[in-house]
Amino acid sequence: MNLVITPAMIGQVVISGLLAGSLYAMVALGLGLIFGVMRVLNVAHGPILMLGAYTTFWLFHWFELNPYLSLLVSMPLLFVVGVVIQGTLVRRVVDAPELSSLLLMFGVSIALVNLVQLGFTSDLRSVEYLTGSFLLGPVAFSKSRVIAFAFALVITVGAFLFLQKTRLGKAIRAVSQSREVAQVCGINVQQIHMIAFGVACALAAAGGSLISVMVAIQPEMGQVWTFKSFLVIVLGGAGNYPGALLGGLLLGLVEQLSSLFLTTQVNEAVAYILLVLVLLVRPTGLLKGRAS
Repeated sequence: MNLVITPAMIGQVVISGLLAGSLYAMVALGLGLIFGVMRVLNVAHGPILMLGAYTTFWLFHWFELNPYLSLLVSMPLLFVVGVVIQGTLVRRVVDAPELSSLLLMFGVSIALVNLVQLGFTSDLRSVEYLTGSFLLGPVAFSKSRVIAFAFALVITVGAFLFLQKTRLGKAIRAVSQSREVAQVCGINVQQIHMIAFGVACALAAAGGSLISVMVAIQPEMGQVWTFKSFLVIVLGGAGNYPGALLGGLLLGLVEQLSSLFLTTQVNEAVAYILLVLVLLVRPTGLLKGRAS
């Protein structure tokens, strides 16, 4: 049976792609921030997102706290967790070969997943808070995705303004561009590393809190987000912060458009194919990233 593609269907998948892409961009911005400032490959980024989702779930389960208000708890909490991880572990591999940071963070990732499995089991959990869709003509907008898009947009814009306009944000960008020059200018590089890692974890926590309303929560849910975040920063350019936004939106659009034309099994491979193509054609990303 041939599927008839209508303009309404195209509009629906484009909107869905943008809504999903905004979350990809926000989460990937944190991963790009860590790599840009410290050259650390944080493969534990997805498990940290998972911790944000569990924080929202338990606050909703125990205290019936609005999942979106739980951002006020999950983001500061995971910021502190990030500062502790950086101060105790990550700082030891900042100047080491990138493989060292990869192995360290892989170990942290496994530890976080197993600790959550030990404490909360592997049972699927959900935050049943918001269902249904907004209708605009023939196009349906998932309520949870629209609200997540709004929060992700505000948080992402806020992160960009923080990096561009504040003194601390400028210090982070200075360290990202040249650690030695930043030290000469009197910037406490170690402190900046801790703050940058904490901010990145807070962004991941925000992503976890927002998607907890949309998908089931389980300890290994973060793995796919780690991969997609890496793909986003490869698309946009490693260490290029505006590139994370572009890469996230592009990934969301490609995923949704491919779902319209391809089978489910083939569609799952689209992100991997896109990663290979970008690495072959433009390894520095759409917006040129930092050189290694």
